[in-house]
Amino acid sequence: MNSFVINIFAATQEQRITGVTSFVGEDASGYFGIQAHHARFMTTLVFGLARFRLATEAWQYLALPGAVLYFNNNELTLGTQHFLIDSDLERISALLQEQFSSREDDLRSTRESLNRMEQAMLKRLMSLKRKTVWQS
Repeated sequence: MNSFVINIFAATQEQRITGVTSFVGEDASGYFGIQAHHARFMTTLVFGLARFRLATEAWQYLALPGAVLYFNNNELTLGTQHFLIDSDLERISALLQEQFSSREDDLRSTRESLNRMEQAMLKRLMSLKRKTVWQS
């Protein structure tokens, strides 16, 4: 059976998976599939789940917060911030949801912090303006 290699690179981990027979991912245009000897191809995956299959095994699910995908010379390369691989769809979906919620909480906290900084800067600028007016 024809197969190809998946190389996954993230900030703190990397993985090489050989013997892959099929990959299914999603980009902005929708779902697509890749099999061995596919033409050269490049796209960006959206946040969510992709999946791949080895010759004799069940689907493996790949959770990604988005990724750059490049297929060339029978190797699929993914560049992403981080990733999770699991054969249990429910478990990896729960982990993905947990990561998504955590990322949303972090983003909300960052926005609140930036808002407080902006308010403090405006307050300081107003006090400096008043000081300058009084000294004139």
